[in-house]
Amino acid sequence: MELPQPLDPGHSPEPPQQGQPSQEARNLEASLGLLRALVAGGLGQIVLCPGSRSGPLAVAAALLEGPSLQLVTALDERSAAFFALGWGRASGQPAAVITTSGTAVANLLPAVVEADFGGIPLLLITADRPAQLKGCGANQTVNQEAFLAANVRWLAQVPADGRAEGLAGLAPDAAFALAGQALGACRGSADHPPGPVHLNVALAEPLHADGQVLLAAAGALQPVLLGASGKSKPASAALSVVEPVGLLGLDPDRPGVVVAGPWRGLPQHWDGHVAALRRWLERSGWVLLADSLSGLRGQEGFEQVAAYDLFLDRPRPSLDGAQVLRLGPLPASRRLQRWLERCHGHQVLVSEGDPRGLDPLGRVCQQVPMGLEAWVQQLPEALWRQPPAQASLTYSGLWSQLEAQGQQLLERELGPGFSEPALARQLSRLLPAGVAVVLANSSPVRDWETFAGAAGPPRPVVAFRGASGIDGTLSLACGVAEALGQAVLITGDLALLHDSHGWLWRQQLKGRLTVVLLNNNGGGIFEQLPIRIEPAHVMDFERLFAMPQAVDAIALAAAFGVPGRRPQQVADLESDLAWALQQPLALIELITDRRLDASRRHELRRMGHAFGSPA
Repeated sequence: MELPQPLDPGHSPEPPQQGQPSQEARNLEASLGLLRALVAGGLGQIVLCPGSRSGPLAVAAALLEGPSLQLVTALDERSAAFFALGWGRASGQPAAVITTSGTAVANLLPAVVEADFGGIPLLLITADRPAQLKGCGANQTVNQEAFLAANVRWLAQVPADGRAEGLAGLAPDAAFALAGQALGACRGSADHPPGPVHLNVALAEPLHADGQVLLAAAGALQPVLLGASGKSKPASAALSVVEPVGLLGLDPDRPGVVVAGPWRGLPQHWDGHVAALRRWLERSGWVLLADSLSGLRGQEGFEQVAAYDLFLDRPRPSLDGAQVLRLGPLPASRRLQRWLERCHGHQVLVSEGDPRGLDPLGRVCQQVPMGLEAWVQQLPEALWRQPPAQASLTYSGLWSQLEAQGQQLLERELGPGFSEPALARQLSRLLPAGVAVVLANSSPVRDWETFAGAAGPPRPVVAFRGASGIDGTLSLACGVAEALGQAVLITGDLALLHDSHGWLWRQQLKGRLTVVLLNNNGGGIFEQLPIRIEPAHVMDFERLFAMPQAVDAIALAAAFGVPGRRPQQVADLESDLAWALQQPLALIELITDRRLDASRRHELRRMGHAFGSPA
């Protein structure tokens, strides 16, 4: 955030010539031109942070707010960027974050890293001093153009020639070209996945237009805004037109497995993706191992295995020779990853428009970024006329036997209770169908994959696993809720505290968000690693790793005006959830025991390791 500053000494502007608009009027006009060009290209959401240097952009955003553009504000640039990131993941379109200059830009970096690795469209518009004020001691001039450079699809200095008048010298046709290039880079192409774009915009002083200029600008815009009917239709990335690539060495008449990782395609491609997968599975008779973030659990008509994390720790030779069709990034399960490493069948990876390497295991023979729907569509029609081979059905049956044992184990051992594995299972069934679930990184995302099963209703399941941080967890979920209308966040206590400013979204949030806090008083994920040493005085695990914080989560949320409940018994969970789902923003806190839950997870996997199987 930036405090207003006097004019930079030695750089007072020349007074405008007779009949010429002032610098502040030109700043506003150019800001309006840039934002109007972005809106015309489909930009529908702006997140605005406070500041003086970005004042003309802020005023322009407010003047353009209407049917085609939603504007929200945020005190914290980090929270703003994560809100925009959540909105972008859920909508498939970039939101723009507008900030002032200086350290404000540095606060965008965590979200930009996630947008980069997660393939999420995000537009950063940062105000800056003109080039001639850099490197001469002028206030708040930093190398902000370099802060995000390593993780953006495109960085543009505006204006590119560094002219003293800054953005005000940008011609209208140049603004439209700039907007088109920025949005295109955000949305991705056949060669580049969606991701973040940084427009670093120089604005010369004086910055702030007076009331007369504002009224004139608003009056000039009025016919344009009145003529707008509904939201502009955003450009959507179409599936790439590609040359046929055939079966890529896969043989649907021999046994195989489909391993579906987190879904990173655009929302408008989801139905086609599901239909293509169903067609492949019906033809091949292969079994589906679907990560909980694939969005495929609960989908009808799929032969699914969801308990693989329980039984894949042990080599099972009869399973290890199959072909594998991998969809997207790796699932979170380390046991499934180890199985993929030792599986000696042919492996092919199909990603949704992301040509970057997605195989850290080094087992993929070929990766194609055309998307599953496009790949299935280019296969010869004669292929689909054959039924599944008996060998494939027999092999899939071996997986189904292990899946049945796994689900029986979980049903028997995970009755109603406040253990984190049991809560993952209960919540997957209690939460409404179709309402998006956002999973915080660390334990919640892993527990949902292992213990939720596939019996719950279909729903979008979202986590931000590109860089797998806990930054901005609450703000991300607010952005998802804003884009989709409603969402549920399942998070641990440290991840929620890390983004406690996210509760401020309560004042503006139009979508509903229910936050389910699994409070285990510290970093529960570390209990699952072999780093706790006994006797305790040898190494202070609590201080160095778990880091418990003495914060009353219900009281903290209440300080922001957010109501909360803390169920005392399992019987209260369903009714308290029903209450929370009707609130604009609400907290349900569930107290868990991280040491006991770590032991329970270990024991369940030990029991799964001993499953009778095709050996």
